[in-house]
Amino acid sequence: MSIIDAILLAILQGFTEFLPVSSSGHLVLVQELLNLHDPQMIVFDVFVHFGTLISVVFVFWKELLRILRSFIKALTALKPKKAYANSEYFRLGVAILIGSIPAGVIGLLYRHQIEASFTDPKLVAMNLVITGLILFLTRLAKPVEGKRVGVVSACIIGVAQAIAILPGISRSGSTMSAAMYLKIPPIRAARFSFLLSVPVIAGASILEGYKLVKYGNTLGTMPLLVGTIVSAIAGYFAIKVLLKIIEKGKFSWFSFYCLAIGILGILFI
Repeated sequence: MSIIDAILLAILQGFTEFLPVSSSGHLVLVQELLNLHDPQMIVFDVFVHFGTLISVVFVFWKELLRILRSFIKALTALKPKKAYANSEYFRLGVAILIGSIPAGVIGLLYRHQIEASFTDPKLVAMNLVITGLILFLTRLAKPVEGKRVGVVSACIIGVAQAIAILPGISRSGSTMSAAMYLKIPPIRAARFSFLLSVPVIAGASILEGYKLVKYGNTLGTMPLLVGTIVSAIAGYFAIKVLLKIIEKGKFSWFSFYCLAIGILGILFI
């Protein structure tokens, strides 16, 4: 893999990770077009996902710090029930942990099958069509002002995130759409989706980092380093762009893009 390839793929990953168009799906399709078939490309994919994790932490560091402080306070006082009743950030942290469980379980149990799906561009194209339909149907969602993510809704959104492990199913698109279907306002749905990405991406990065140390890599160190940095920068701007689009009520417009790319992929790849 060349540095130019790494930069192109990292920019693609950074922008599409948070825009609801499936970053993993785009990476698979573009890797196919660039004829990048190294079995360890999934390692590169995880590193550029780690770059977007950096961007989430950079944008939402205040919220993450408040969640961490609320957990430390609740655990040191040994009063988690009281903290859940009185602290918005403790409740948000609990929801994030609950929402992360399905993806963690599915990722560990079916890791090899999931990795195999990243080598099937036709499957990716079909999943992009599914993503397009999911996004389009958010037009029917009726948000309730002030509604927040609770335990049940966190479980449902977590299942949506687990399904989005498949390339072509957008993680951000699925989780935001699920939250909107549950009548959570779009901005709050987006915020929860961004924060929900932190444990899953961190876990995958740790796992792949361990494998990298144990088995080495055939891609080279520089492509991984450059890819991580570039995807972090691109991810930061993608978050800002998406929040502006959601504020304008244009979230479902991404459905037309996903449908178009998916149909083209089915026909020509």
